[in-house]
Parts: sequence; structure tokens; C-alpha cells
Amino acid sequence: MDKLIAGFFGTGHLRPAPGTWGSAAAVALGVAAYEWLHPMLVPAGFVLATLLGFWAVPRVLEGSADKDPSWIVIDEVAGQWLAMCFTVIPLAQKGVSILAAWPGFVAPFLLFRLFDIWKPWLVGRADRRGGATGVMLDDLWAGLFAGITSVILAGLYHAVLEPMLP
Repeated sequence: MDKLIAGFFGTGHLRPAPGTWGSAAAVALGVAAYEWLHPMLVPAGFVLATLLGFWAVPRVLEGSADKDPSWIVIDEVAGQWLAMCFTVIPLAQKGVSILAAWPGFVAPFLLFRLFDIWKPWLVGRADRRGGATGVMLDDLWAGLFAGITSVILAGLYHAVLEPMLP
């Protein structure tokens, strides 16, 4: 069960770039949950994926020579859903479809992948920490930075660019 969770039900075995596949699966599930079930399933999914990740990853890494196997993607799922929370919650409060606000899921996806790969500041520090905690924390920091940056970009668009459009 721990390997199934850590690999997000096989998503981590997709190639190339399993982390991107894990993030894409999280976005697809997040958009589907938002549109067809309930928008608050995205924040709930973030909490659940984080808790399950902190449970499963140490068990998978125990006795493993590889301290951050690429097939472990529950960390990307948790981080991606955290990034999405920053647009999902305001859109839900306004009753706006996430599909109508399409950058509302594209920007967090792209920004999350950028921060996860680039590993600036606290993301890199968490990654260098190593172990199960490092595996999870770097993606949570990347998700936080992606979410904040998404909000800033949306604010700039709506406050500066949108009023200038015909």
C-alpha cells in the first residue's frame, strides 16, 4: 500500500519525467473534482496527500539505496494541489468555473514545475535535507511559492492589464 500511495497509483512509473506526470495527474483530478464534485475537495486532497506522503515515503525509503526515487510522486501531487488551492478557493467563493478561468489551473501547474525543478531558496534547502522529510518538503515549498506567484500574476492581470484591454 505504501508503494501504491508513494507512486500515486502507478503515475510515478510513467516516463519520461514522472514528476511532471504526477503533477499533471494532480491537476486533472483537481479540475475534475472542482467541476463535477466539490471545489473544496482540492484543499482536502492536498491535506490527505500530504499526510499520506509523510506516512508512505519513509516506509518506501527504508532500506533503499536511492533516497529520492523518481517514481515517488505523492510529493508532487501534494505540492501541486497546494499550488492549486490559491486559485481554487477564490474561484469557488465567486462561483466561477475553473474551466472558464483556465489560467487558474495552468499557471499553478507551470509555476509548480518551475519551482520544483529550479529549487530556489527554501525549496533547495528542503531538497538538500534529504530523507523522507526532504522529499516531501521541497515540493510543499514549491507548491506554496507557485500558489503565491499565481495570485500575484492574477492580481497584476486583473488590476493592470485587463483595464487596458479593449
